[in-house]
Amino acid sequence: MTDLWLTPSPTGRLLFDDGGFSVTADPDLTDRLTVLTTVTDGRTRVRLTPALAATLGLEPEQPVEEGEFRDRLESAGLRLHGADHLFYLAEQDREALLAEPDDPSVRPLTAADAQAFERFQAQASEQDLEDSYVELDHWAVYGAFVDGELAGAASAYPWNDAPLADLGVLTLPLHRGRGHARRLVRAMARHALARGHELQYRCQLDNHASIAAAASAGLTRFGTWDVLSAERGTTTN
Repeated sequence: MTDLWLTPSPTGRLLFDDGGFSVTADPDLTDRLTVLTTVTDGRTRVRLTPALAATLGLEPEQPVEEGEFRDRLESAGLRLHGADHLFYLAEQDREALLAEPDDPSVRPLTAADAQAFERFQAQASEQDLEDSYVELDHWAVYGAFVDGELAGAASAYPWNDAPLADLGVLTLPLHRGRGHARRLVRAMARHALARGHELQYRCQLDNHASIAAAASAGLTRFGTWDVLSAERGTTTN
């Protein structure tokens, strides 16, 4: 994951880097602006399109402090959506994960589970459904069952043309705190790894329940990631 996130783009042009805050202009970005802060070194790396760099008055070898950069965004009428935590499975934790069988209560979902999935969605709040973005037709979908009914579900889809499977997970309120999210996340991680993808778990900074679920599932926080508000992707709950 470090290589994927931090290897310089062949089309990128480093405008400045003061050791803690850097800005790179890249015409091939999917989003106009991304802000990544990594846990290991505390550095913040901004990537943006050349057009946006020009709008913000960013010039090569003319560094600005991070606070000033954010002020320039605000002056240009641009707003960051609000950062997500990024969690991944660390290399040293993979062997144990792959050796661990799926719990009998957890299995992949298919079109044959449509009615069970509809009943599951009907018991969830609109906000939970929107935040989690768990869908039966995603790239991979797993469910956790209690007495033959779905208590929780997780799904993932390829993210930004990278070998990443972006995860959403939702447990119904009645069944929370019983390990269903942990079992679902670990099953999804095994599924993704077996297909050449890394599971990506994202959640907002104030979603403490989701942060706890990531830790319980054995994932490691890589950093935080943000984009412009209008370009926001789907987050994990």
